[in-house]
Amino acid sequence: MRSVSSAPLVQSYDIIAFGDEVPGILALVCAAREYYRRKNQHPRTLLILKGNSLLGIGGHLVRGGLSYLDRSAVPLSIRQTHNLDTFGDPAAIYKEFLRRAGVLAIALDPRKADAALREMLREIGAEIVSNIEIESANRWEQKITGIKLVNGDTYFGKYFIDSTVNAELAQAAGVRKLKGFETFGLPDAELSVTLVFETQGLSIDRLRNVEYLYLKRFTNTGDAIAQSWLNVAAGKNAELANQLRKDLVDKNGNPKNMYVGKDYIDIRSKALSIAYHSFRGTTLSLETSGTILDNGNVAILPGGRLSWNALLFDVNADQAEALALGKALPTPEMLKEFAYISKWFQSIGATTVKGASELYIRHAGNILGAVDPLTGSRMLAGGVPSSEALGTFGYHFDVRGGISGLGTKASTKGYNVDNLQFLVPPLFNIGIQHALVQDVPNLAVISPGSGFKGYACSAGRIVEFNCGVGQGVGIAAAIALNENRNLADISNKEVQNVLKTTGQLSKIYGKNYELAADLDKFEREMAA
Repeated sequence: MRSVSSAPLVQSYDIIAFGDEVPGILALVCAAREYYRRKNQHPRTLLILKGNSLLGIGGHLVRGGLSYLDRSAVPLSIRQTHNLDTFGDPAAIYKEFLRRAGVLAIALDPRKADAALREMLREIGAEIVSNIEIESANRWEQKITGIKLVNGDTYFGKYFIDSTVNAELAQAAGVRKLKGFETFGLPDAELSVTLVFETQGLSIDRLRNVEYLYLKRFTNTGDAIAQSWLNVAAGKNAELANQLRKDLVDKNGNPKNMYVGKDYIDIRSKALSIAYHSFRGTTLSLETSGTILDNGNVAILPGGRLSWNALLFDVNADQAEALALGKALPTPEMLKEFAYISKWFQSIGATTVKGASELYIRHAGNILGAVDPLTGSRMLAGGVPSSEALGTFGYHFDVRGGISGLGTKASTKGYNVDNLQFLVPPLFNIGIQHALVQDVPNLAVISPGSGFKGYACSAGRIVEFNCGVGQGVGIAAAIALNENRNLADISNKEVQNVLKTTGQLSKIYGKNYELAADLDKFEREMAA
């Protein structure tokens, strides 16, 4: 650490990654590797982040503890036709990361992820600077020339990769960002944020038995005590109580028991949620209570650890932005709620319950001015053409916690958001043009804040997809650096050619759904 009297640092690099979300780190790695392939030397690279690197690098997957990975969803018929694995054929760099981090299928141990990312950065000679606050982005004409920190240090660069959820560097460089879901005309609406937590000492068998007992009792209308608990969780609302009761069984009347995979658990019912909210004395409604224990996505980690993506907090657009600017740290109110979570999980068998050091912020608006913005309807139409595609990704239009105000606005235009038939899961080809910034041609934004419109950010915010984009942007940055070109001028086709030449091109199998035209109409009407 420098003394207070030390003069500010001024250092220069070829490529600077701002933010340490995994897609940004992998983009930096891909850029360095491709440049080395061309020039037989690594470029000067820097990773700069607001978080504390001593707590791990890897953004919300590491310090945010999000161990349950959302993987690409590929229909069985497509997998059989193209001879694909369960999760299709992800980007080569993402497969390498998962292998290095020891991921079996779904569960990513943050400790192993941190080690894998550090090793990859070490191999390219990247430097790391953490715990920073950005004061400004220096610009010359259209391009960013450097990042000035509040402590006076300045880091100059030729190309910049922003992987922050709120596109913080892009904003500092003058790129306009739409608030919340302004692409739907809802600037105050935002997706919920999550405080991921780990339990230890709560075995899978014990958890399964606890859930089974709650399912049995909550579905038994003759169990007066259990029904009183359910009514507390329903906020004494008979309609919500019936809805919660109905959700406990499938269409055949069978209890929705949890599904246990080889390294993950899917909690299919709200039995545990009802039990917790009864204990807490709050309504199982994000809108009413501001926080809920939702159906859990649970990663099974070594040492008897279970990682829970389940505790949701309702936020508006301004709050999401403030949390992102504040290093994604949980608020005192969130920590107070977590204390109840800890107490309840200990009551059902956990010996320890530990919250992540940072929040998982799903979304915080989207930039304007991408070279080629990406809409949900274009995803549903198959994405970029196969002739220039860099890979394929599939995922449903997931707006966990909901988009406040969308239902009301949609109903005024004749839609019912609970029954939008055209919201089938897209399977779309990947490109990089939505991540490149036209007016700042040496900048890419690879994050949920990229140039998405409408429903696109719901599928586009997923890490696996953004790692595919990151691989492409990294290669594009290497081409631009080698040929002294604007990053914004590098085409998908040029990147695809490199992937083919180096044997890294994934199989291409995007699907064009006719329903894309209906989604296009909906997105346009919602934006009006």
